[in-house]
Amino acid sequence: MSAGRRPASTPSELARVGDRLSFVYLERCLVHRDANAITAEDAEGTTHIPSATIGTLMLGPGTRITHQAMSLLGETGTGVTWVGEHGVRYYAGGRALSRSAALAEAQAHCWANRRTRLDVARSMYRLRFPDENVDGLTRRELLGREGRRVKDCYRKNAERTGIPWRGRRYTPGDFTSGDPVNQAITAAAQVMYGISHAVVTALGCSPALGFIHSGHELSFVLDVADLYKTEIGILVAFDVAASAPDDAGPSTRRTLRDRIHRLRLLDRVVDDIKGLLTTDGHHHEMTVATDIDRVTVQSDHDAHLAAGFNQDDGAAW
Repeated sequence: MSAGRRPASTPSELARVGDRLSFVYLERCLVHRDANAITAEDAEGTTHIPSATIGTLMLGPGTRITHQAMSLLGETGTGVTWVGEHGVRYYAGGRALSRSAALAEAQAHCWANRRTRLDVARSMYRLRFPDENVDGLTRRELLGREGRRVKDCYRKNAERTGIPWRGRRYTPGDFTSGDPVNQAITAAAQVMYGISHAVVTALGCSPALGFIHSGHELSFVLDVADLYKTEIGILVAFDVAASAPDDAGPSTRRTLRDRIHRLRLLDRVVDDIKGLLTTDGHHHEMTVATDIDRVTVQSDHDAHLAAGFNQDDGAAW
């Protein structure tokens, strides 16, 4: 049996990744197994969820999961992440959502070439600032444009909420050193990092291979989180700082949690990452199969051969 194959399942047990529920979030319950379903038991009763219909299971606060449940989730290729409330913090993760390396390889391909790395960076700025023409801009010019747009975003939200704005001030490791609005902005950033980290790892991408950020184990996570900074994170931070300045951090996290849930942001992040990594330099979508459970070996001229066979005589290993 090759490394890429699972034990055989019946057609009723299988579901295409595209047909699965993208994410299932659970909190304050015991997760166990009953036949080919996982069960979530809490004070209100027991809910059965067919494991093959889940893309990624997100385990929130107060959850406990049994070995039998993890075994079933592994057999059906379900990703598992341990997160904060509604996924706003990422703590740890199991396997990726898909057994295919297609997105990881697409990310590595785009990252390894300076031209395509810049193409993806430009595409990220287009998502953030759709009214800006970034074609032909250098990285230095992109960073300058971003800096101005973020400053404008701070200024406009300060005027909208009536909050005095003295600039972004944050001391790493000292959350309370900032004023309420800076605390709220920091809390919002942490929430967006958690969401982005959970999705990046669930899709099997590398958190470290960034297109704007570089040199850190979470470079790509920071790239993805910034896509929603001005549209969602900063907006909520100023709203909270204006309405609950004495509880800026916790209130920001709770408000963002509800906003993210209402906007179905997780689904949007998935689509954005796939679009960024599978679009060529002319903005045409490329087909990347991410639901194929197959291992091959690389040969010359980008040829891929079946794994599990001795390539000298064709016999199985």
